[in-house]
Amino acid sequence: MDFNLHIDRTRTASYKWDNREAIFGTEDVLPMWVADMDFQAPPAVIRAIRERVEHGVFGYTYPSPAYYESIINWMRTRHNWSIEQEWIKLCPGVVPALSLIVEEFTEPGDQVMIQTPVYPPFYHVVESHGRELVRNPLLEQDGRYSMDFEDMENKMSGGKVKLLILCSPHNPVGRVWTKQELQQLAEVCAKWNVLVVSDEIHADLVFEPGSHIPFASLSEDAAQRSIICTAPSKTFNIAGLNTANMVIPNEELRAKFSQALEKHALGAATPLGLAAAEAAYREGAEWLDALLVHVRGNMDYVRDFCQQHLPEVKAWRPEGTYLLWMDFRALGLEGKELSTFLIAEAKLGLNNGDSFGTDGNGFMRMNLGCTRATVEEAMRRLEAAVRATTILNEK
Repeated sequence: MDFNLHIDRTRTASYKWDNREAIFGTEDVLPMWVADMDFQAPPAVIRAIRERVEHGVFGYTYPSPAYYESIINWMRTRHNWSIEQEWIKLCPGVVPALSLIVEEFTEPGDQVMIQTPVYPPFYHVVESHGRELVRNPLLEQDGRYSMDFEDMENKMSGGKVKLLILCSPHNPVGRVWTKQELQQLAEVCAKWNVLVVSDEIHADLVFEPGSHIPFASLSEDAAQRSIICTAPSKTFNIAGLNTANMVIPNEELRAKFSQALEKHALGAATPLGLAAAEAAYREGAEWLDALLVHVRGNMDYVRDFCQQHLPEVKAWRPEGTYLLWMDFRALGLEGKELSTFLIAEAKLGLNNGDSFGTDGNGFMRMNLGCTRATVEEAMRRLEAAVRATTILNEK
């Protein structure tokens, strides 16, 4: 569990490291963008995969009772949420599941609400199916975001919003929604008969133990009008194994989702993905706890560095995720201009804030699931670029 051990990821067809030319127009950037950590998976996961590989046969497979048990136990012990095996439906990933849900549970012309700035695929899965996207922008004050319930209810009152995609914890702003916030959301959605699809892929990556509350655990009504999207992929850095689990307490919703899986032939599982996920949920807690300490340390380092050396850049510590939402608005740069500055002058590859929505202009998302040395190098580069630009502007 040495999270400061450098692992060379180049020449492994890494989308994060080996695709820099295609993404940023140059290989000469430090990539700290896509939500993919630079750490090896937990030892138990590597061991489980190795044992499965040594067996040597990789035929068709299915989730075993032990697989389901590992998920049920994890949700109970980590999130105080009791779920049943029949509620769990396997899918290759959360984004494919969101696409299926939008297609299956809404009709062309229906409205789907998202809370911006938010994970870019939320836009795509709505608009690609010909549904009307409705933005419910988060309110930002001094770096802390909150839900705008007045705007939400006003837009739902027309009766056309059929589905709300909740990001919990929120990517990119790092909020872990409180029970009170989630209960108010549930009440509004119940009032206007809106289905809640809660993307909880970052649920395990919270810095206050037990702070994440699964939406379906709020009440029986919330459980019956929601689909909870989970996966071990972000938590244990195994996204490439394409294994996710949708938790759907409502029998009718579950049946419709199963039909969508069958229609698109997406219900199959891979032997390595199942082995890795089960091992992660059974034996990964200690590794995860250590990871969170390391990531929180990285967050504190960047925040303190900005306060001491780069007051023009604001970095508030998130409540969850290993993704830092950074405010560059004081530099007077937005959109492509800001991105170009960071790539050309700071040699940093971050996520453009405006890719999360227009309310992300002037922001960037930095991935801190990396070694401390990487973080220190990134901040050295950023400080040098800002100072050089400041000197040029003064001249």
